[in-house]
Amino acid sequence: MTTALSPSAVDAALDAVRAAVGLPAGSRIVAAMSGGVDSTVTAALLHRAGYDVVGVTLQLYDHGAAIQKKGACCAGQDIHDARTASDAIGIPHYVLDYESRFKDQVIEEFADAYLRGETPIPCVRCNQTVKFRDLLDVARDLGAVAMATGHYVQRVEAGNHAELRRAADPAKDQSYFLFATTAEQLDFLRFPLGGMSKPQVRAIAAELGLTAADKPDSQDICFVPEGKYHTVIDRIRPQGALPGEIVHMDGRVLGTHEGVTRYTIGQRRGLNVAVGDPLFVTRIDADKRQVIVGPREALLTTALTLKETNWLGDETFAEACAAGRPVLARVRSTREPVPGRLSLVDGQPAVALDTHEEGVAPGQACVLYAPEAPGRVLGGGFIATAVRAELAA
Repeated sequence: MTTALSPSAVDAALDAVRAAVGLPAGSRIVAAMSGGVDSTVTAALLHRAGYDVVGVTLQLYDHGAAIQKKGACCAGQDIHDARTASDAIGIPHYVLDYESRFKDQVIEEFADAYLRGETPIPCVRCNQTVKFRDLLDVARDLGAVAMATGHYVQRVEAGNHAELRRAADPAKDQSYFLFATTAEQLDFLRFPLGGMSKPQVRAIAAELGLTAADKPDSQDICFVPEGKYHTVIDRIRPQGALPGEIVHMDGRVLGTHEGVTRYTIGQRRGLNVAVGDPLFVTRIDADKRQVIVGPREALLTTALTLKETNWLGDETFAEACAAGRPVLARVRSTREPVPGRLSLVDGQPAVALDTHEEGVAPGQACVLYAPEAPGRVLGGGFIATAVRAELAA
């Protein structure tokens, strides 16, 4: 159910959009439209604020299969919803077939990461590749001076550059998933909803008469049916279902499993082995097809190394690591950042944590924020290795 919104609140929303965009009225802006309420409201507010808006929707996988999954972005029904919304708003709308790119750059990388014993984040890969790289090129080709999305994150002008900051609504903040946004991309991107809450956005949609006002949010990974990710992996990488051993940290073989892709660091359920005390997945040796288990305390992490890093800080990343720059490190999207410090380990960027974090998994992201400005995103990287507390002792 949405909340009634007064016309003055809509006017306030338009003022917030103009401030977030920071461009003259009439500027051409491409609005990335998934068919959901957030991107629909973004496009509608931009149009009402006086911008020359062009809606663009990506087809990321087969309509016939995707249309069966409710709440999935860029599926058949959602493409229809985006087109219908564009007609209602009064803006041109284009659908781009990115199915091949999405399969190569997101789905196959997702499967390969699990085969390596990692826990991937396909939403970051999607933003990093097909959305914030390929789609930005399309926006420029369409003559746009900016591209806007419905992400809950804020872009703030600071001198001669833009900073990426957490959303005003901490419950909807998506900065964790956008850490790989480069400085060049950030110059071109706009996030009009970053200062709003989700109830406000739904109320605006209702006030504007948009049919997406009560549409449910997307859930889980968009291309994974019913959250069963291993069904996708088994289809394109069947070797992930090869059996192997479940091994205790002390070397005891406790049982067998049906494929390393069924497991992730920190997992407790579904192990089907017992030694009296609760067991958790502490490590995955993909080469040996072994799932290593141990007590909960074996999940505690004191430091981690990073790969595929992106940096948005004022100094260079090398300077920040060499100086041991203090940071706030966020190792899961559902956790708050914890204090730490940048460093180099054998020439590789690393983060030493002031407090132990549990269940840090290779393949996940470690997003870095500025302690002196806790909402500011400094960048981050994908976790390469984790140093466990008991090993570091």
